[in-house]
Parts: sequence; structure tokens; C-alpha cells
Amino acid sequence: MDQYDIVDPESRSTESFQTCDVVVRKLTESLGCTDLRVNQAVLEPGDVTTPHRHDGQEEVFVPQTAGQIAIGGEVHDVPAGHVVRVAPSAVRNLLNRTDDTHRWLAFGAPPVGTAEDFGSYVLPGDEQ
Repeated sequence: MDQYDIVDPESRSTESFQTCDVVVRKLTESLGCTDLRVNQAVLEPGDVTTPHRHDGQEEVFVPQTAGQIAIGGEVHDVPAGHVVRVAPSAVRNLLNRTDDTHRWLAFGAPPVGTAEDFGSYVLPGDEQ
């Protein structure tokens, strides 16, 4: 196993999140990660990801450009380069209420699901 990997997210293919049309670049496999999940979310003006939480997975979000995140329905403006930690139980989603494209790095640990299916979302109202 290599001791490190350097990946340019822009060089990776894009797809949509499993629950919405927001563009995601899955970086976990290309980085060789085994103990956390890494994605880049690209939100165009007006984009909103699905509010969700992850059973047993803590997430850290880092906006590469200034961005907005809702936690428990409360929207927070986050400057580029700042860091947001979200507990597994908190409902979260990214949104873009600006005229600029927002790019976020999202790190989840422990990883849930697979590189192809980056974890089961628990949507509000779906709790057992």
C-alpha cells in the first residue's frame, strides 16, 4: 500500500448524489482511504442536498469556496477553509443561496457503505 496519494478532485468523474441532483466527486477509492470516506460536492446556484444524517458516521465538511450548511434546519454561512464537524445524529445538508458555485470537501468516519454507495442516508421521517 502506498504511504500517500495526491488527487486533484477536478480530474475525477462526476455523478449525482443518490438522493438529489447535486454533483459529487467520490475521492475515497482514488485516495486509497480505508478508514474514512471523502467526497467533493459541487453546488451550483440554487442547489440543495437532501437533509439527512448517517447512523454512526461523524462528518467533517470543509468549504473550498465560501458555502452554506444547514444543521438541524439552521443555515450557517461558512467561510472558505473553515471546518464544520457534524455529529452522526444531526440532520445536515449543503445548500447554495448565492450566484456562485460552491465546492465542499466532505469527510466521513468511520466509513459506511462502499466507495460506490457512500453510506445509507437516514432521512427525516424515516427513523424507526
